[in-house]
Amino acid sequence: MATATTTDTPSRGAIIPEPYRVVARAPETADTWTLLLEPLGMSIIPEPGQFNMLYAFGVGEVPISTSAGPEPGGELVHTIRAVGPVTQALCAARPGDVIGVRGPFGTTWPLEEARGGDLVIVAGGIGLAPVRPAVYHALAHRDDYASVTLLVGARTPADLLFVRELEDWRGRFDIDVGVTVDSAVGDWHGRVGVVPRLIPGAAFDPASTTALVVGPEIMMTFTARALLERGIASDKIYVSMERNMRCGVGHCGHCQLGPVLICRDGPVFRYDEMQQLMEVREL
Repeated sequence: MATATTTDTPSRGAIIPEPYRVVARAPETADTWTLLLEPLGMSIIPEPGQFNMLYAFGVGEVPISTSAGPEPGGELVHTIRAVGPVTQALCAARPGDVIGVRGPFGTTWPLEEARGGDLVIVAGGIGLAPVRPAVYHALAHRDDYASVTLLVGARTPADLLFVRELEDWRGRFDIDVGVTVDSAVGDWHGRVGVVPRLIPGAAFDPASTTALVVGPEIMMTFTARALLERGIASDKIYVSMERNMRCGVGHCGHCQLGPVLICRDGPVFRYDEMQQLMEVREL
């Protein structure tokens, strides 16, 4: 199981929001924005795979994974899709505005455990944001891994995140990048189809591969099945389960999935721990 950093006794940062000032905001898609936040008090240092609770004062708070690694000045980077009142308020924040941040919470991507073997990262839609820190880590420590493969899917070309970075990564010789969309519109000349269809043609050694998967649960289920069919062991496939989290400290119970609490025990889980729960309809 990925490394947990939460404890039975919540830390100060887990309970009391720290003030962060919005330094910059950048649009990623029509409804998704990336915020750069600087600390006004204590710094919060999340690791790849972890999340913070972001608080829009007077509106509420939501769990959002970090979308970049620990920054030198203690800044945080979060990529947010506006889907409700809180995320809409966060996406509308302007430079100079102050928001609250609690955290970091949760388990991390198993990047140390994956050293020495191949690394496959599969992201669907907004899922590229929480797994982007793992891509940064792999490229910054490229000698720690054999091959590195990134497979990205989105509904349409307009829904792709971090397009400029994807273009830069595709131009490198030390990472294989595949991108596909469910529906081609406009002048798209790339692949069309769901992202699990990229897995049969990806170049990696199943016996030495660790796979990181994040996206809608149905996408993660079919991606995991495709990885299993390629011969990757189920305990070498990791998924990020971000559903219904509210408190971040395992007290409210909203994120309970069977015997686990996502915020306390996850959000990163081995697939063999989640497989049966993910395949139960309506759970």
